[in-house]
Formats: sequence, structure tokens, C-alpha cells
Amino acid sequence: MQVYRLQPGSDIAGLQLRDEAAPSLAPHQVRVRVRAVSLNFRDLMVARGTYLASGGQALIPGSDAAGEVVEIGAAVTRWRVGDRVASTFFPYWQDGAPTAARTRAAPGAGADGVLAEQIVWGEDQLVGVPAHLDWHEAATLTCAGVTAWNALFVEGRLKPGASVLLLGTGGVSIWGLQLAHAAGLRAIVTSSSDAKLERARQLGASATINYRATPEWQEEVLRLTDGAGVDAVLEVGGQGTLKRSVASTGMGGTVAIIGGVSGFGGELEPFALIGGARRLSGIFVGSHAMHHDLNRLVTQAAIRPVIDRVFAFDQARDAYEHLASGAHFGKVVIGV
Repeated sequence: MQVYRLQPGSDIAGLQLRDEAAPSLAPHQVRVRVRAVSLNFRDLMVARGTYLASGGQALIPGSDAAGEVVEIGAAVTRWRVGDRVASTFFPYWQDGAPTAARTRAAPGAGADGVLAEQIVWGEDQLVGVPAHLDWHEAATLTCAGVTAWNALFVEGRLKPGASVLLLGTGGVSIWGLQLAHAAGLRAIVTSSSDAKLERARQLGASATINYRATPEWQEEVLRLTDGAGVDAVLEVGGQGTLKRSVASTGMGGTVAIIGGVSGFGGELEPFALIGGARRLSGIFVGSHAMHHDLNRLVTQAAIRPVIDRVFAFDQARDAYEHLASGAHFGKVVIGV
């Protein structure tokens, strides 16, 4: 089979396509013919060497895949040949709170990932995919979809009528917008592109802010919410946005820390949290149970994930470059 391998820190140029023997199958394992792989900002971080990876050893990158079961081990009872399945971001985190044991061996960083023609995983490490999604769409739930679900409904505890601020129009933010709209939340979206903001309004955004035209966008968030602030922020920016995200959050609200597109670090005044009874919550994707809950809402609301562009398998470097450019709206996917 063909697989990609990457030495963490070798950057996008380090992606190498290889021919390797297909892995053997243990009694409780399933062989999946991968049909699509969805990229995340984390994949760029692994390539750049800014994400903790498995000892610097060359690995198969990627965490998010959808495909078809083509072979099952002798003891497998959960799946049949022909079933449509997706990878999970944390193969060992079924439910409950995250622990070091449950979040070990995350594919694409802590262990071999999914950017390959085939993967062999344990039968309890895969989830089904909503029937109405195609392969490309189904591959986007594993990280971005589950992360947005966790931030909105688990850590954010949002109910219909609540408000959320979504920074930018990347994978997690657009997933957050689609889920918020389906759940009856009021969503405010930021971007530097008026064209992207128009697309966000078409997807159900209640209000939009061009942060280039309005650098102090936290003040506009407060204006849009009559001074109350939002109930939650999906904070993907990092160093350049965290203080403004906190200032945008109302009393008792949650700032869900998801990523650091602009880097990590920076100063934060603790009183901004204490005085507003606000909380920062680190979002480390989520469990299989969250993935199942996400599947249910996606099915009930007939949500179709937003795909920015699909690249061919032999164009994986181009897909990474496109993601790195920041020009995407929604998810970048590689067909396999």
C-alpha cells in the first residue's frame, strides 16, 4: 500500500510518499480502506516541529479519516465488511474526563496516523459516520467537529438562545457555526475577509465582524450583545486574540482554548476572569461519546460539513500548503 511519512520538524517538504507492506490483522482489529483524510492545523504544527510528536521518529501523519471496512479480525463483532467508519482522535478515550492514559497514542503525532491507503485499528477505536455524508465530509468530524461539539455543549454548556463568538472561518470555527445554528444559538463570526463573512451569514451567523476594519473587535461584540458579552468564545487565535476574547465574554461565560494560530503566550490579567466569573477551558478535542453525540445532531439536522477544497492523494503537499496559506473556508481534505 502507499503511505505518507513525515519526520516531525521537516516541514511540508518532508512529506514522503512510500510503498509499504499492509499491516497484519489481529483478532480484534479492523482493516479500513481509507477514502478521505481531513487536515487540521495540528498537522502543520507536527510538520513544523512545534507539536509534541513521537520522539522525532518519522510517522504517518494525519488523524482524521473516513473509509470502508474491507476486512475484520476473527473476534470482531462490532463491524462488518462494507461498513462506513471514521477514525477517532483519541483511540483510547471512550467516555468520561480526559486522562493521560485515555489521550495516549493520538494518531498523527503520538502514533502513526491515517494518511495512507489502509489503516488497521481496534474495533472499539472507530465510529460510524452519518449516512448522508460523503467520504470527504465524513472525514471532517474526527477533530474539528468533535472539538467544536466539546467547546459548545460540554465545556461551554450552551443551551438554545445562548450566544457564541467564533474566531475566523477555519475548520473548527465553521463547524462551530454550523452546530450553533442547528442548536438555536446566536453566533458572531470574525474574519478579515468580507467575502468569507458573507458566506458565514449564509450559514446562519447572526452577526459578523471584520477584525481588520474593526481592530478592537471586542468592543463590537459588546455592542452587538447590548453590553452583556457572549456566553462562550471558541478561541483559536492564541497570543494575538486571547485578551480580546476574554473581554468579549459575559459574566459566567467560557473561553474555550482550542488553538494558537498566532502563537502561544502573552499576558492575561487574572482579574478579568475573577471579576466576571469567567473561566478558561482547555479543549483537547473529545471522547468517542462526544463523537457519537455529534453524529446524532449532524444526522438530525442534516448538516453537511463545509469542504473548502479536495486534493488528490498525490497532492498531499499542496493540501498542506493550502491549509498553511489561511485562504481556506472550512475544511481541507485529501481524497485517497
